[in-house]
Amino acid sequence: MSAGRFITDEDPLEKADAIYVLGGTWATRPLESVDLYKEGYAPHIVMSPGSQDTGEVVLARRGNPIPRDVDYMIGLMVDKMGVPAGAVELLPGDVDNTAQEAEMIESTVKARGWRSLIVITDRASTRRAAYAMRRVLGPDIHIIMRASRYDYYAPGKWWKNRQTFRMTFYEVPKLLAYVLGLRG
Repeated sequence: MSAGRFITDEDPLEKADAIYVLGGTWATRPLESVDLYKEGYAPHIVMSPGSQDTGEVVLARRGNPIPRDVDYMIGLMVDKMGVPAGAVELLPGDVDNTAQEAEMIESTVKARGWRSLIVITDRASTRRAAYAMRRVLGPDIHIIMRASRYDYYAPGKWWKNRQTFRMTFYEVPKLLAYVLGLRG
């Protein structure tokens, strides 16, 4: 098995209670969530807040908060892409990794009685993200792990360009760290 196939693991697409968009890309993941929402796969989109850099935190403390990428994207989703404002939710806070994102969504899933969740991430991160989500949410929540259709990562050709080589090089040890117990 190649390293690219080792780190990827997508589930067949099916309807769910909600779509959870992990942080990390500006547009690729949210764009997939809009498409899935419009195709009727889930009635609700939940966006991870991602993380703020130090400068953003300092500016906010000084009374000069700046919109995050996710704020802009939600605005586009609602104002330009036809998703009703009530169908998109931004989780509060700040998270630095996928394990923290899994912990962040847990209370929302439980409070709303959701039984299934489509989780969108990069193709190269699908196996690790699925592992983190299933570890935190447990066997009673059906996780449907998906990469964006706009993600160009090809598991069988990961070594052919610098960017996908780098993705694979970084993802393999991250996956192993999660399996060994890393939790954020």
